[in-house]
Amino acid sequence: MIRPSSPELPLSGISQKDLVSFFVLAFTTGVAAGQTSNMSNEETRTAPYSLNVVIVGGGVAGLSTAFCLGKAGHKITLVEGAELLGEIGAGIQVAPNMSRLLIRWGLQDRLTELGVKPLSASFRRYENDEQVGFNIIGKRFEQDHRSPYYHLHRADLVEMIYEIAKPFLTVKHAKVTSVSPGPSASVILESGEVIEADLVIGADGIKSVVRKAIVEGPDRPVPTGDVAYRALIPTDKLLEDPELRSLVENPQVTCWMGPGRHIVGYCVRGRKQYNLVMIRPDVESEESWVATADSKEVRETYEGWNSRVTKLLGFIQVALKSKLVVRPPLDTWIDPSGRIALLGDSCHSMLPYLAQGAAMAIEDAAVLGNIFSQISHASQIGSFLKGYQDLRLPRATGTQKASQANQLRFHLPDGPGQQARDAAMKEAMKETLLEESATGSGGAQSGNRSVVVDHNKQLASLQFDYDADAAVKKWRENEGMIY
Repeated sequence: MIRPSSPELPLSGISQKDLVSFFVLAFTTGVAAGQTSNMSNEETRTAPYSLNVVIVGGGVAGLSTAFCLGKAGHKITLVEGAELLGEIGAGIQVAPNMSRLLIRWGLQDRLTELGVKPLSASFRRYENDEQVGFNIIGKRFEQDHRSPYYHLHRADLVEMIYEIAKPFLTVKHAKVTSVSPGPSASVILESGEVIEADLVIGADGIKSVVRKAIVEGPDRPVPTGDVAYRALIPTDKLLEDPELRSLVENPQVTCWMGPGRHIVGYCVRGRKQYNLVMIRPDVESEESWVATADSKEVRETYEGWNSRVTKLLGFIQVALKSKLVVRPPLDTWIDPSGRIALLGDSCHSMLPYLAQGAAMAIEDAAVLGNIFSQISHASQIGSFLKGYQDLRLPRATGTQKASQANQLRFHLPDGPGQQARDAAMKEAMKETLLEESATGSGGAQSGNRSVVVDHNKQLASLQFDYDADAAVKKWRENEGMIY
């Protein structure tokens, strides 16, 4: 067993200019990019040797893993204590590194039906709604990164993945109390039942039970000092107000930044609902996914903010309220026996400041499924898990650290630091709009490219151009497993 690495999440390598290109672009070092490819879902291979796999957790991470390992020919038992489609939350952002995998999995039509493609991203001041940052998404973003950007309702995402995973799995609704390592790993249920498996995957989130088989010593979630409210508003209310109408008619992700707190809003479900995520300092909340806050509490939290925010909050009747916690990064995701491994938030929990939590879990699942499509004997399980970890741990841990870095940048108090941030964002916004004007007019872009725009595009490439399938293909070639 191992101990978690330091709970400190260092804020290295991120400049103020990085923030403007979109909060998912404020990336840190140590994150490897993968070459994109034109691999299709049909290229997934069926493993010569079929494993009995138990997956603990039935959210996005667990269902994605069930689909990828099931399609590779393995027998899947998924253990979930709650209803599968009872995923807590509201909106979720689906960046190109995630959407390209979902599309390969056959979900293009469902994404088109249920998703909203944002045209742009806007960063604004809390007190007067002044725009200080802006980035183009839309078709140009899709062309640059070779896959679309979507906004979805989280429950819709869970449902669509469940539908494609269902043929490959057996679902058992039960609470897992512990797991036991060894050549024949096992999962122990609250009822006393023991389920043996060749491989156990912990996709059971930040409160992971499976993680206890890998981490020694104190390992409780670490409070971040923030709490999140989440709410959905029918967009017909926004369309009736001239000041709010553009939030629906010209869909974008809008981030209002203020001292110690911020709000992110965007449309979901075919622009029928407007999703709000509201972050503020945490002073009293308990760790819960089902706690609620009334409209009065939410409005008072953002008293004095601009009129558009005030109107939006006035539509909220009740909001989900969750304490934001993380677990420190780990040095390994695999137990010493080599038969138990972690995936998703159980090993790299993300704060909602980078919009990459679900993307990292889906990348994990794709890598694991691709690697285990090659297995020909149970003796390979340990080395294959190591390959999964080698491919995923640096990128996911780097993203985890970057998500924490944005917490400070969004919440700067009014003063010199905030002014410097806003000035850098305005400069980058100006460069972005100039480039859009030059390329959008049909003329060729000038050779004198903006350093700011180029820098932001390089950051975007690191995050959004990563291709989990292509990363495994390269790994297979390095390991001599070409077919």
